[in-house]
Amino acid sequence: MVHTLPKKNGSRRSLGSRIENSLLNLLAAGGVLCIGLVIAAFFFNISLILFKTGSMSPTIPQGSMSVVQRISADEIRVGDVVTVDREEGDLPVTHRVIAVYPQRPGEALIEMQGDANPNPDPGPYRVTEVRKVLWSLPGAASVIVWFSDPLILGGLTLGAAALVLWAFWPRKGDEASVANTSIEASGAR
Repeated sequence: MVHTLPKKNGSRRSLGSRIENSLLNLLAAGGVLCIGLVIAAFFFNISLILFKTGSMSPTIPQGSMSVVQRISADEIRVGDVVTVDREEGDLPVTHRVIAVYPQRPGEALIEMQGDANPNPDPGPYRVTEVRKVLWSLPGAASVIVWFSDPLILGGLTLGAAALVLWAFWPRKGDEASVANTSIEASGAR
């Protein structure tokens, strides 16, 4: 003879349980999104640029964050907004291309000018590749800088670890559900 304990009605979940599941699903979706963005960034040569100056205003105001993609010199067109790496010690420059002079295959001389600047940049840039601005988000640079602070990153890491611990911590009702699923056989040997 098999005895089991009566099961509770599973359709009546508490509000706290529904909020907990929703929060965990949201965090899991965010984690999958982050992993997907890292993979896309790797395979499509995408990165971020933060703007400290307003030389590209009003198109890209100071404090903006831009998503950029690495392209070869053969793909540069007049009107593109591109980032060019300069000599060691100088920060990269991001301005609009106003002239392209193809050189040998895979190399070009480009002239650039910031949208807010009255004059073109001094001298052309010799490039084999640049980072083309795909889109930008005004004001996002300060948010990214804030999140990159070691104290903030440490706090987020501890918070994520606490959430994982909380999600997998045994609940009060867990022992009862294990008892409900166990089968006791009496008299069978």
